[in-house]
Amino acid sequence: MRSYSILFILIYVLLNNNSANAQRWERIVNLKGVWKFSIGDDENWSKPKLDDRDWETVKAPSAWEEEGFHGYNGYAWYRKHFLLREDLKGKNLILCLGRIDDVDQVFINGNLIGASGTFPPRYKTAYNVWREYPVPDRFLNSSGENIVAVRIYDAELSGGLIEGDLGLFEQVDAMHLDMNLAGQWKFALGDDPNFKNQKFADSSWNKLFVPGSWDSQGYSDYDGFAWYRFTFTLPGDLADKKLVLVLGKIDDIDEAYLNGKLIGSTGIMDGDPIDYDKKGEYQLSRGYYIPSGLMQPDKDNVIAVRVYDGFRIGGIYQGPVGLIEQSKYTKFWRNYKPPRMKKSFWDLFFE
Repeated sequence: MRSYSILFILIYVLLNNNSANAQRWERIVNLKGVWKFSIGDDENWSKPKLDDRDWETVKAPSAWEEEGFHGYNGYAWYRKHFLLREDLKGKNLILCLGRIDDVDQVFINGNLIGASGTFPPRYKTAYNVWREYPVPDRFLNSSGENIVAVRIYDAELSGGLIEGDLGLFEQVDAMHLDMNLAGQWKFALGDDPNFKNQKFADSSWNKLFVPGSWDSQGYSDYDGFAWYRFTFTLPGDLADKKLVLVLGKIDDIDEAYLNGKLIGSTGIMDGDPIDYDKKGEYQLSRGYYIPSGLMQPDKDNVIAVRVYDGFRIGGIYQGPVGLIEQSKYTKFWRNYKPPRMKKSFWDLFFE
C-alpha cells in the first residue's frame, strides 16, 4: 500500500511551484473537462481516425473511480479532441497532464510523444511524477482537429488522470530552435568509449524520451554512467550555418560527441569511481558549438552523449534539445533575463 505524508506532499508542491515560477507559460489549449474513456487496451486506440463516439465520458482531472469505475485496476485509455487556431511552428510547446496513476504513454495524432513508468510485465509505477511532455510542432494540425490519446495502467487504489492543470502550453521565453530533436533517443546503461563512434551498432539499445529523466522511464534510483544516441539528417538549408547543439539540462555531468568527435562537456568525468564535482552542474543549460564541416547535410549524423549521475534523478531531464544558429543562440543569451525566483521550501522552513 502507498502512503502519503502531509509533509512529503507539502514539500513536493512547494518545490514544483518554485520551479514553475522560473518559466513563463501561456495556455494554448485547455484540456480540463470531459474526455472520452474506455477500460481495456488496444494499440489502435491511439490512432486519430478511430471512431470513439460510443466510448463513455469522464471528467479529468479526476480518478476514474470517482467517475463511476469504482474498484477498477488495469488498463484504460483517454481520448480528447481539440482544435488549434494559430500557427505554432517553431514554438516551444508542452503537453501538461499533471499526475497520472500509475503508468502512461501519450500520443498526439497517433505519434508517441512521452511515457512515464513501465508497463507490465516489468511494471514500475510513476504515480508521483508530474507529466510535462514536449510536443514537436510537426505532430500538430494547426488548421484542423487534433487528438491526444493517453494509455494508462493502474495497479492499485486510484487510477487515471488524477490531478493537474491539463492543457497545451507554450513556454514564451524559451529558445526557438531551428531543428527540434526532442523525442525518442537510443539509451544504454554502462560506459564504453565505442559508444561515441558514428558507426556503432545501437539497434539493440532501448529507447528513452528526451528530455525526461531516466528515473521516470524505468530506471529509478540508477546512479552511474549511461549513454544516449540520436541519428538525424541535417536539412540542406542549415548546411552552411554555424550551429550550436542545445542539450537542455543534464543531471549531473556529461560529454557530448557529434559523429564521433567531442564537441563539449560539463563537469569532470575522470576517475573510477568518479568523485564528481558537486558544483550544481545539473542546473546549467548545455550549448555546445559545432565545428565547421563536422556535420554532413542530407546524410545521417549521430549525436552521442555520455552522462554520469551521482545522486537522485539522472539524464537529459529538461529541454530544449536541438540545433540553433549560433547568431540566434548568442542573441538569446545576450537578452536573457533570469526569472525572479520565489523562495524555496527550505528558505521558508528555516526563516
